[in-house]
Amino acid sequence: MTDISAEAARLRAAAEAKPMRLPVNRRVDETHHAVTPDGLSVWYTIQVSPHSRIQEAIFERTDRVPAVEECRHWLDLLIVGAEAIEAPGLPGATTRRFEAFERSPEREAPLA
Repeated sequence: MTDISAEAARLRAAAEAKPMRLPVNRRVDETHHAVTPDGLSVWYTIQVSPHSRIQEAIFERTDRVPAVEECRHWLDLLIVGAEAIEAPGLPGATTRRFEAFERSPEREAPLA
């Protein structure tokens, strides 16, 4: 894989074509996964429920934590229309996870 833009577009298309339906469908297939020549694994999914949509990008290396710069470059291409926020990780983990939440308040149940 040499063209990050093309690979990010492929991941986005796969996620749009097969979003995960919450809360029941939590399986991610390999069409949502890419590995760069230098060993960075990238997963991108879209999770949908009746009133929200979550874009999620996960970056992982076997030898070290992915750098902020390499994650940011992918995030700029993957997460569209929302601000990606890094989720807390476990100490010593070599994984970084970013999420972007989109809500449709008009479709949410009213609070009692």
